[in-house]
Amino acid sequence: MKKIKFAIAMSLIAFAVSANLNAQDTNTDNHTISITIPEVALVDIEPAATKNITLGFTAPTEAGLPITATATNNALWLNYSSIKSVADATRNVSVKVNAIIPGIDIRVTAAAATGAGGGTLGTPSAQLTLSAADQTIVSGIGSAYTGDGANNGHNLTYALAPGSGPGGIAAYADLQATTTAVATVTYTISDN
Repeated sequence: MKKIKFAIAMSLIAFAVSANLNAQDTNTDNHTISITIPEVALVDIEPAATKNITLGFTAPTEAGLPITATATNNALWLNYSSIKSVADATRNVSVKVNAIIPGIDIRVTAAAATGAGGGTLGTPSAQLTLSAADQTIVSGIGSAYTGDGANNGHNLTYALAPGSGPGGIAAYADLQATTTAVATVTYTISDN
């Protein structure tokens, strides 16, 4: 009986030692890292301190000629940051104006992206005549960033034109003399 107890005791000790050996460190080990990437859709017009611009017209000096627009303005830059979701192939930036000024077409052109950005930056459209409806000014934006501030992103060039009638938004016949007419231009980044 003592031999059986001794054999059982030795078996239990051997089992305990072998179980303990399996729990020992080896020459490799591992762990997991969980990574969270937030969805991002931010748009900004820079430089923020001076983003309100003034454009105007010059009166003709000869009877029979139309008014002419003063120089274009290209002081503003469109910046954006985008991390798209898996479900969305790309994003767009759209633009609209809150009010049509009688007789005036407001035109905007976005240049190709330049500066310190990276990722899948969008492609600008051709010159747009602003309206109250959203129009795509930059398309095909993936996960990207333009860089922040002036000289980063898409340079915006604004120009005025007296309305041309059926092909444009406004008609020349609708022009009225005014000291200051204000229109708010809104840019929105959204999923396709």
